[in-house]
Amino acid sequence: MKFGLLLPHFGEYADKDSILNGARLAEELGFDSVWVRDHLLFEPHGEFESAATDFYEPLTVLTAVGAVTEQITLGTATLIPYRHPLVTAFTLASMTHMFGPRIIAGWGAGTFDHEFDAVGMGGIFRPELVESNARIFEKVWAENDVTYSDEHFSFENVNLFPKPTGKIPFWYGGATPASARRAAEYCDGWMPGRITLKTIEKRVDQMAALVAENGRPMPTVGVVPPTTIAATESEAWAGTSVEGLLKWANDRGKWWVKPASGVFETAADIEGSLIVGTPDQVTEQTAKFADVGVDHLVFDLRLSYDRWLPSIELLGNEVIPHLR
Repeated sequence: MKFGLLLPHFGEYADKDSILNGARLAEELGFDSVWVRDHLLFEPHGEFESAATDFYEPLTVLTAVGAVTEQITLGTATLIPYRHPLVTAFTLASMTHMFGPRIIAGWGAGTFDHEFDAVGMGGIFRPELVESNARIFEKVWAENDVTYSDEHFSFENVNLFPKPTGKIPFWYGGATPASARRAAEYCDGWMPGRITLKTIEKRVDQMAALVAENGRPMPTVGVVPPTTIAATESEAWAGTSVEGLLKWANDRGKWWVKPASGVFETAADIEGSLIVGTPDQVTEQTAKFADVGVDHLVFDLRLSYDRWLPSIELLGNEVIPHLR
């Protein structure tokens, strides 16, 4: 299993030095990747984010990180399709010439309608926009004089240069059965965010059955679990609670695999939706993701960005070495 970090490019701790120093430290300690989120008009998730609305544009952040690192993978978890695909293709290809072919382009349909309304894209079934991006990237990165048309985008005789210096994998983000299906149909990877181990296991089985039918490779399976780590369990739990997580799961986890009762009632019912504890506890919890088929786990430290660098050190020195 590979390991990454979600960078602090949003919220009250968004800061250039934190982003760049954290990325350098992650590379030094042997992390495989660093990742960004995407929003145009950011509204924090009230259930587990601060109210601060700063949000640094993700591809700008990754370009800066690429300039100060040498080999760590740079991922998007996930881009949302409010940009024109030709603009995004141009940007991503150019990035590979600046720091090498180490991008994973994760995509999702987005959560907030108002972001798409603001740029004249309201009312569109956004998973179709994600697929349009995938199809357009595939063509303009490999061919010249490209003509393309679908319900949303149309162009003729397009030449996009430079071509990427290597493959840019396209991953689909989301926890729903439909997201796993789409990943198996046309993507290189599947990456949900907050999700339970039992739900991951079910989606992995779903994708395995689909690729057995369509002959495509099994998508790489990623996940971005909220994580807090500290020297003591009580410090790690500060700022969150099982009760709050259970309430969120019952209110908003409609696509998660539910217990026999149909209601999330215990910590065991939502296992995997949060990694929390001492280094030994975090090691034990993280290892379980490999058991359900996860290939690439990205620690989301947003609940403890106030101790960002010490958390990276604990993960890099006391957790990841035990999981290699």
